[in-house]
Amino acid sequence: MARADDLVMNEELERLFADQGGVATSGQILTLTSRRAFERELKTGALERIWYGIYCRGEADDFVRLRGLDLSCGTKVPVCLGTAAALHGFDTEEPQDLHVLNPPRRQLRPCDGLVVHRRDGAPLVLVDGRRVTSPAWTAVEVARSLQRPRSLATLDAALRSGTCSRADIWRAAIEQAGRRGIVAVRNLIALADARAESPMESEARLAMIDGGLPTPELQYEVVDGNGELRRLDFAWPGQRVAVEYDGMDWHSGPEAMKRDRRRRAALADIGWTVIAIVFEDVRYRPWEFVGRIDVELRRSRAA
Repeated sequence: MARADDLVMNEELERLFADQGGVATSGQILTLTSRRAFERELKTGALERIWYGIYCRGEADDFVRLRGLDLSCGTKVPVCLGTAAALHGFDTEEPQDLHVLNPPRRQLRPCDGLVVHRRDGAPLVLVDGRRVTSPAWTAVEVARSLQRPRSLATLDAALRSGTCSRADIWRAAIEQAGRRGIVAVRNLIALADARAESPMESEARLAMIDGGLPTPELQYEVVDGNGELRRLDFAWPGQRVAVEYDGMDWHSGPEAMKRDRRRRAALADIGWTVIAIVFEDVRYRPWEFVGRIDVELRRSRAA
């Protein structure tokens, strides 16, 4: 049975974690509990080591890991690349590593899960009191490191987040002139669209454009044969041709499949042809679905 003083210390320990955003140093923990209890908590997974001498309660996400890094450094650590994109609300890649800059008068060492960068001249803004590379700069910098489809997905997501405009992204691309991958990013900026609702929709749209199709309308609204308002992922209204990207959860069971068939039948009632595509089509067989769309567009024009 736990002793009364152990219970008091546990309460103080929980209060410490709560006050520090879920993180604490080993020294702080050991002032409030015994080493045996500390090791027992580590063994059961109730405590997790996230950096040297820094621990958290349970499994750490990136925000907890950042707070642990702040505690280790004694100051909030600036961030860039994918970590900055996550703080701005448009990360599409979910990198495993934290990408950070050295705080003033500190020198961080890269280690497993931590990448330290130099970004001389990069514009920084404050997000929840933390210095972060600006949204447009971050979007361009992340996009430069990716292949074209994912690069467009990042630019789409940045516009959708509302944290920057197309003009902001153009200026950031000019500021990063001469850096690796910048030409490809500049060629994509004009195609970026805030209406894209997922990275895979961005990839699908680029496949359509690269395949020579007219640029589709995104999230096009139409009232179907059942009198219900529908939003179509991609649409060519003049030809009444639409494409729907079906995520994995859409066909998660019989009821979902029935809803899918009902939806497409109701659109067919008002003369729309709907082509369904999935992840494998976009990533591995883009020429096939692009060809199907092209056939339908040509058929509609000839009718």
